[in-house]
Amino acid sequence: MAKIKSLDDLKKMQSDLQSKINIREQGENPESHVQIKVAMATCGIASGAKEIMDFLINATGKRNLDVVVTQTGCMGYCHSEPTIEVNRPGEDPVIYGDVDVKKADEILEKHVKRGELVDGIIPVTHKTIDETK
Repeated sequence: MAKIKSLDDLKKMQSDLQSKINIREQGENPESHVQIKVAMATCGIASGAKEIMDFLINATGKRNLDVVVTQTGCMGYCHSEPTIEVNRPGEDPVIYGDVDVKKADEILEKHVKRGELVDGIIPVTHKTIDETK
C-alpha cells in the first residue's frame, strides 16, 4: 500500500476505493456485467482464497475491467480450493478450481476479456461423494 503524504493522496485513495466499492456492491444491474464469485468459506480461506479475492479486486480495477467481484460461501468443491465462479452475461457459469494468482490472472486475460475457457474447470457433471450414494 502506498504511503499517504498529503490530504490529496488520501482523497485519491478514497476515490479509488469508493469506485471499487460501487462496482462491487451497488451495480444497478449486475447481470449485465461479468461476475466473479470467490468461495470464501473456511476451506477456501485456509487454501488462499483471500489472496485470490484481493488480487481479483485490484487487477480488475487496474485494468479497468467492468467486472463485479464478490465473495460467496462454500461451493462444495473443498478438494479444489480456492475456487471461483465466472459468470459472463448470456453464458453458463464456469467454476475453476485450484486457483492461484497466476491462474486468476490467466482467467482474467483469457476468459473474462476474450471469452476463452482456461484449464482448471470443474465440470458440471462432477458429483460429491454424498451425491453418489
